[in-house]
Amino acid sequence: MHEELAVRASRLREAMDQAELDGLLAFAPGWRRENVRYLTNARLREAFALAYLPGDGDAHAFVASVEDQQAVVSAGWVHEPRLLDFPDCAEVASALGSAGRVGVAHLELMPAAIFTSLETSLPGVELVSATRLMDLVRLVKTDWELEQVRRAGVVCSAAWNALVGSLRPGIREYEIVAEVEAQIKGLGAEDNFMLFASGGDEVMGMTPPGRRKLEVGDMVRTELTPQLDGYYAQICRSAVLGEPSAAQRTSFELFDEALQAGLDTLHAGVTAHEVARAENDVFRKHGYGEYTTSQYTRVRGHGHGLHPDEIPSLLEGEETVLEENAVVIVHPNTYTPIAGYHVLGDPVIVTKSGFAPLLTTERILFSAAV
Repeated sequence: MHEELAVRASRLREAMDQAELDGLLAFAPGWRRENVRYLTNARLREAFALAYLPGDGDAHAFVASVEDQQAVVSAGWVHEPRLLDFPDCAEVASALGSAGRVGVAHLELMPAAIFTSLETSLPGVELVSATRLMDLVRLVKTDWELEQVRRAGVVCSAAWNALVGSLRPGIREYEIVAEVEAQIKGLGAEDNFMLFASGGDEVMGMTPPGRRKLEVGDMVRTELTPQLDGYYAQICRSAVLGEPSAAQRTSFELFDEALQAGLDTLHAGVTAHEVARAENDVFRKHGYGEYTTSQYTRVRGHGHGLHPDEIPSLLEGEETVLEENAVVIVHPNTYTPIAGYHVLGDPVIVTKSGFAPLLTTERILFSAAV
């Protein structure tokens, strides 16, 4: 077994033992492949794939095309991946064998046809959800994973520099994103999740880029999330085309204070709730508590890894514990009436006594010359 896979398998099996599972089956629909990639290190393309980790022995992979089969072989973690004719899962059933209780990661996303095929082929096997179990295992990163996230953080900083350098009156939003994409793909990024908004205090949130042309005085907001070797990191920043207004500066100061409060709360053993509360308390202190609610914002940050938005969501009431070597972005992104929607956030590695930053980009309200 590959050395990195052996570390992951050991962690998963410890969690499986605690949950009284005989095996763990990871299901990957086309838009959520992270759990199968965790066990195969393969970049897959097809609509479905599965990987199975038994209580003892080697991991197995099941894919839907020759191309994905070759990708698994090239990754070198799982030998002899098998082709499946979905929704027929006879090969999967054969691998599960006489297992009594099997956890399925992303069972909730599995089509009924596939689940029914497994149930029919495995009348003596109990299939239960193991999505939370696998999410919690993946929350804490190995040394190898942390290195990939650090590399993605370097690309975040370069991408932001490219964005600020592209800002000029008359440029369209999608043209800015095209320049950023060219920069990050040139640095080896596999993918990039990006949200964008431009304008004044009327801006309520972020969307995919449109045809809007930038004007002097606009504030540009973005979440940039490049992926390298499967792993994502995100940067949240805002910039002004020209000299920032007094309101834009006041808005930045509020968000910077909230971000710092969240970061100051971070250390191994703290809960997502405590970090979110620290951020929200800054808004409450300044009279903007209503803008911390779901009417104006989604989360105050979230986990990072093989998916750009992993557990835990940094929300009040979310009691997930952040352990050492978890990776999260702290971002108090929300709308306020000061200067509209504002974004500011930094990804970090949780340490015993605090955090280790993943970015070199300054925390300032950037100004692009006109």
